[in-house]
Amino acid sequence: MFKNYTMNQLVLPLDLEVKLQNNDIAFHVHHLVESIPHEAFEPFLRNEGCPAYHPRMMLKIILCAYTQSVFSGRKIEALLNDSIRMMWLAQGYEPSYRTINRFRVQPEVKEIIRQCFVQFRCRLIEEKLIDQEAIFIDGTKIEANANKFTFVWKKSIEKYHQSLIEKSNQLYNELLENEIIPEIERESDEQLSLEELTQLVQKVDNVVTAYDKQIEVSSDVTERKALRNERKYPKQVRKQLIDFVLRKQKYQQDFEIFGTRNSYSKTDPDATFMRMKDDHMQNGQLKAGYNVQIATEGQYSLAYSLFSNPTDTRTLIPFLDEIEQHYFELPKHLVADAGYGSEQNFNDILSNRKREALITYNMYLKEQKKKYKQNKFNPDNWQYDEETDTYTCPNQKRLEFQYHSVRNDRTGFQRNFKIYECEDCSGCPFRSSCTKAKEGNNRKLMVNEKWEQQKEYVRVKLSEEETSAIYRKRKIDVEPVFGFLKANLRFTRFSVRGKSRVENEMGLALMAVNLRKFTARN
Repeated sequence: MFKNYTMNQLVLPLDLEVKLQNNDIAFHVHHLVESIPHEAFEPFLRNEGCPAYHPRMMLKIILCAYTQSVFSGRKIEALLNDSIRMMWLAQGYEPSYRTINRFRVQPEVKEIIRQCFVQFRCRLIEEKLIDQEAIFIDGTKIEANANKFTFVWKKSIEKYHQSLIEKSNQLYNELLENEIIPEIERESDEQLSLEELTQLVQKVDNVVTAYDKQIEVSSDVTERKALRNERKYPKQVRKQLIDFVLRKQKYQQDFEIFGTRNSYSKTDPDATFMRMKDDHMQNGQLKAGYNVQIATEGQYSLAYSLFSNPTDTRTLIPFLDEIEQHYFELPKHLVADAGYGSEQNFNDILSNRKREALITYNMYLKEQKKKYKQNKFNPDNWQYDEETDTYTCPNQKRLEFQYHSVRNDRTGFQRNFKIYECEDCSGCPFRSSCTKAKEGNNRKLMVNEKWEQQKEYVRVKLSEEETSAIYRKRKIDVEPVFGFLKANLRFTRFSVRGKSRVENEMGLALMAVNLRKFTARN
């Protein structure tokens, strides 16, 4: 005996909501998007043309698709016909993949994604899933939607540009020596600007045109032949100058795209070539990608931002600025790994933001080891006399203060050093182990007092029970978010190009991770 099965009978209920489970993720998507204020959707209003799909509905179906690891516009369109939860969220509408793709890359979408994070955090606070005591910051690199062989390197462009400068200067001097063109007024003696190269093209073109007119007027075969021979060099120069102008334009455009970066991709100029951790060939292959920074608490992403530079050190301050401006007020403790430990970052958090920085530095773990502490050639282990401001080396020689030194890093941040020099290193039995200075030169020691104070602050904070317990949560709070994003959600590569569009997609993916985790807990 079988249960009744027929394809010719209408099956009730038709209300799709009834078919969903009580804790279905579609309900959480629905409540989150509905909590966004109406004002956030006003930029989508249009007074002309066919009425558009409601942005709330579009955001719901895209978010729901992302929670199911579906990122393609065509596959999202297919889900609208196959998935009950997608049918319920769309309420019978079936936008095409073109409409879906156009919607999710709009600049206005960034604001409603930001509102999603703000409203989601409010929900977490209401349900007491986070205590707002600390945020945990970390970054990961995600591959851009760009071919790995479309790289443009800054050093190569600088080399080619320098070669162009030398060749153009040489050609200009040749033209003056041959008295083909008069001397022009130059902005700089070092190189010819784009306008000056264009001016040279015009002057040489006038010379060629003058030869053309003389050849046309002349009826003497010998004279015409001589004129054509004289015209040959200016014509060659004109062709070369036109090539110089085009190359100069291209190099200037390249330098504008580079900005502070060292590379970019031709297919996605906003992407930078970085070393990815998922390098299966283990040969240090570079891929075009973005550096994604997130702030988490309770394994939920509360804020995010994208950067084009591969190192985390220079991303912390702009990321904290963005959190304060667009997401929420910073909590008391800011926690991050050693990749963020720098004098500039500590100075910004402790002095400007008045927060506690639970951030280690590169040598923190090494300093805890017995071998490091017992190394007598390590300046950190040398005896320091505060009264005389001197250090004592393993050979019992004094290193006395000589002068102050100021250094600026690439970002313009200023660091102050005190330079100490040993009184006499000649005949020292430990010289080869203690210093690499040439024979006749004494050992010098650079001390950054402010950086040493900051390192001591970190050591004290991480030795206290309360703050060390907060710091130990870092690995189990922020790292699982990246693991869930890449392994469970299978989001390992962007499907759109351009930083603005990539930011939208990253926000949707991270919110999808939040919703899946939130649904699993309820």
